[in-house]
Amino acid sequence: YILSISRENLNKDLLTAVEKYPNAKVHFGHRLLKCNPEEGMITVLGHENVPKDVTCDLIVGCDGAYSTVRTHLMKKPRFDYSQQYIPHGFMELTIPPKNGDYAMEPNYLHIWPRDTFMMIALPNMNKSFTCTLFMPFEEFEKLLTSSDVLNFFQKYFPDSIPLIGKQTLAQDFFLLPAQPMISVKCSSFHFKSHCVLMGDAAHAIVPFFGQGMNAGFEDCLVFDELMDKFNNDL
Repeated sequence: YILSISRENLNKDLLTAVEKYPNAKVHFGHRLLKCNPEEGMITVLGHENVPKDVTCDLIVGCDGAYSTVRTHLMKKPRFDYSQQYIPHGFMELTIPPKNGDYAMEPNYLHIWPRDTFMMIALPNMNKSFTCTLFMPFEEFEKLLTSSDVLNFFQKYFPDSIPLIGKQTLAQDFFLLPAQPMISVKCSSFHFKSHCVLMGDAAHAIVPFFGQGMNAGFEDCLVFDELMDKFNNDL
């Protein structure tokens, strides 16, 4: 069966799990401005809009493919880094429930392959499907009007139009621009004993492999094993 997990719901579950630990504090609405791995210090900007320095035993950079923590590590000698964008972008659309149930069979990965581009659909718990259109940016750039979009879908994905809804498709296509996909490689993942990168900050990959989140959780597993091995001695 298809196990399709909403990123939003996963984040909520993780936050709920964190709140069970009395020694964990969650600070919303803060942005990392600077990171000083030499001294184990970060500078954050919070609700008061005043920069604040925070000293840490260990800085764990889990701040994604465009990591601010990694940007500061790149200034250190012998830190290797590379990034690569693929020529494709992606856009998400939604197939709503039909008569209170899934509009398609939910226990399948639905794929519309079309030479240089494709669309997939994955089921959600609320009986909808999230459709993701992967396509070269040059093709996205040709679709400038609602008529362009509907003609394109009529040509390549005609069966999806009644599922999404003609009016909804024409509107939702322009809600957000197509998003880029990036791969990130760097070495090493840590700086001395003060700072470590995890998840996409360390090794972002394109979504087609289906391993980005797995790799991030594996980082957590290895980190947890090391904490156990050294009796939580940072």
